[in-house]
Formats: sequence, structure tokens, C-alpha cells
Amino acid sequence: MKSFNTKIIAISNQKGGVGKTTTAINVASFLAITETPTLLIDMDPQANASSGLGIDINNHKSIYDIMINNVNIKKCIVQTNVDYLDIIPSHTKLSGAEIELVSMFTRESILKDALQSVLGKYKYIIIDTPPSLGLLTINVLTASKSLIIPIQCEYYALEGLSQLLNTIRLIQKNLNPELNIEGILITMFDSRLNMSRQVVSEVKEYFGEKVYKTIINRNVKLGESPSHGKPIILYDPSSRGSQNYMNLVTEILNQNG
Repeated sequence: MKSFNTKIIAISNQKGGVGKTTTAINVASFLAITETPTLLIDMDPQANASSGLGIDINNHKSIYDIMINNVNIKKCIVQTNVDYLDIIPSHTKLSGAEIELVSMFTRESILKDALQSVLGKYKYIIIDTPPSLGLLTINVLTASKSLIIPIQCEYYALEGLSQLLNTIRLIQKNLNPELNIEGILITMFDSRLNMSRQVVSEVKEYFGEKVYKTIINRNVKLGESPSHGKPIILYDPSSRGSQNYMNLVTEILNQNG
């Protein structure tokens, strides 16, 4: 069996509603469509990445069992309806995990340690993070090689980003010196709105070359697909949202050789 140099990418922004989970689902799915073995980890207690791929979280072991009960990670991997894509689902129990983790030894690196046994099996591991900067997100950033930060085209788009960037610097300094920003992704763009164009301009001015050329447009089909338990490539492959995420994954693959 082929062994891969696994790259772990977090999708992170402590602001909710920025397209984080949509990005995690669809980046993972489009990577898999290229016959790239990919694992999606749902680290958000809302479990939207799990339900968005049609996974019933009550029928499987979850990331909670790995983080809190020390269950072997291989027992928690579930096949999805997309070839080459597996998932470790989340569970609502994860919402209490922050408190349970506080007293644990090496609490920041539990996920990193658990992932060691599946490195080499997947080319990419994509992790959807909770919309917060607590111990769950710190675990993800400690385990990851890089992160993609989605930024929504709205008035307060850049608010709170300094907090995330500060957290990244602290993790680079103390826990994971290899962590870097993979890219900044502009989401929910509406070309009819001046606000959207203004946000794009501000984000590019702030982050420069780190901003992906691909922009994710507001798209009804993207919003509908999770309720059908399907990524956009299976729900409506000809939609604008599907084209956007295909272009984004092409950029990611080109960046990573």
C-alpha cells in the first residue's frame, strides 16, 4: 500500500458563519474526487461537517472518543459516500470537552498524538475547527501543518482576526513551530455589493500573496447541499459554488506540488 507524506490542514476562524464548514466539506470532497486519499476530521461540536456528508453521528464513534476516552483513532474512521474520502465524525458531547481537557496531561497535543497512527495513509487530512479559540482549536493548530482562514464578505470581516493571528503566533512559538497560513479564502462574495469588493480589497492589502485567487461566491446550491447530506460536487456539480471549490482545490494542489 502506498505511503503518503501526509499534510494536515486546518480550516479555522473563530468567527462563526464565515463558510468554514462548507469549505472543509468541499475542499475534502474535491481532493477526494482527484483520487487523493483524504480524511476529514469534524472537530466542531455542532457536527455540521458530519451531517453535511450524510453521517448519523449517533451511529458511530467520534472525535470525542479519541480526545476524551483515548479510543484508537482507526476505530473512529467512517467511509463517506465520496470515494477516497473518510471522516472522523464529531458529536454534540464535544461541547463539554473543553472543560474535560483542562485537567489532562499534555492536553494541547492529544489530537497530534492520536493522528500519528494514520499518517501515511492519507495524502491530506482536513480539519474543521470550532468557532472559538479554546483547547479544541489549539489541539487542531498544534497538530496541523497549515491553516486556511475563510473570511466572509461583510462589514466586520477582519474583526477578531488579530486574535486568531496572535493565537497562531503563540502556537508557533510554544507548540508547533511548523504551523503556517496555507491561504486566506474570501467567501460569500456578491459582485453586486460594494461591501464585497471593499472587503476583497482590504483582505488583499493586509494578506497580500496569501489570498487565494479563487473567491467563493454566494450560491444557493452551496447552502442547500448540507441539508441533503452531500458535498456540492454530488449535489449540483454544475453550480457556481461547485466550480468555485473545484478551482480552489486546483490552487491548493498546485501550491503543494
